[in-house]
Amino acid sequence: MSIDLHIHSTTSDGTMSPVELVHYAHKKGLSAIAITDHDTIDGVDQALAAGQNIGLEVVAGIELSVKYSNHNVHILGYLFDYRQREFHIALEQLQVGRIARNKEIIVKLNRLGLALQLHELEESAGSGQTGRPHIARLMVEKGFVQSMDEAFEKYLGQGGLAYTSRFVYEAKEAISFIQKAGGVAVLAHPLQLDKSVDNLDYAVQQLRDMGLDGIEVYYPNHSRSFRKRLIALAEKYSLLMTGGSDFHGSIRPGTTLAGGKNVSVPAKLLVDMKQRAEQSRHNNKKRC
Repeated sequence: MSIDLHIHSTTSDGTMSPVELVHYAHKKGLSAIAITDHDTIDGVDQALAAGQNIGLEVVAGIELSVKYSNHNVHILGYLFDYRQREFHIALEQLQVGRIARNKEIIVKLNRLGLALQLHELEESAGSGQTGRPHIARLMVEKGFVQSMDEAFEKYLGQGGLAYTSRFVYEAKEAISFIQKAGGVAVLAHPLQLDKSVDNLDYAVQQLRDMGLDGIEVYYPNHSRSFRKRLIALAEKYSLLMTGGSDFHGSIRPGTTLAGGKNVSVPAKLLVDMKQRAEQSRHNNKKRC
């Protein structure tokens, strides 16, 4: 039976609500999931409650955009105390940065003759936090581009005409506040990092030295040979192995949750994660 530890909901850039995702995962026969929205935990309470109602295990999760040696990487956090005040304060800074970037992107698009308004973006995004995928979706709706990929390639992605950077934490900072909240920190979709660094082994070693707990081994576009390579790295550096579908809903046609013909993630990995999180909490108490 598979689990899925990398899923996005409408509280960030997914198209299904946390409750809808819980029911979908239950229908697909998954034994546990984590909703890992970008820079927000707004959907955690809803998902936990829905999971308890239907008997599906849900664990707290998040995906953070961070900087590692001038590279953009994503760190997944799991099993943390999502009510911890310090954790909320850290996330608030990210939200402020997202809002400022959205405004600047809209200004740049307007200068390019693409008429978008902030209130249109907020209405299109709904109740969740707003980011570049929502801007891209609105650009498609208004006929400025043919697809979201085109929006990112021409305007929103790095090097695009309206690209704007935002505040993000350094990898070591993000790993630290996840662990201080009793959680574990995992490198997401390492294939992306492999494409941007000269030596993935060295990068993983550096991140491990910063406190990284694990690496996402099971992922839809990881080939069998690359997965074997990641397993070897996890064993070499005593890292947890995790996995998930990175499901976003209808925003990515043809994708689905883990299990079946899609990537399958062994349930035992969550047991190992819980043990590491418990050890992290024990260490935090000793330092207090």
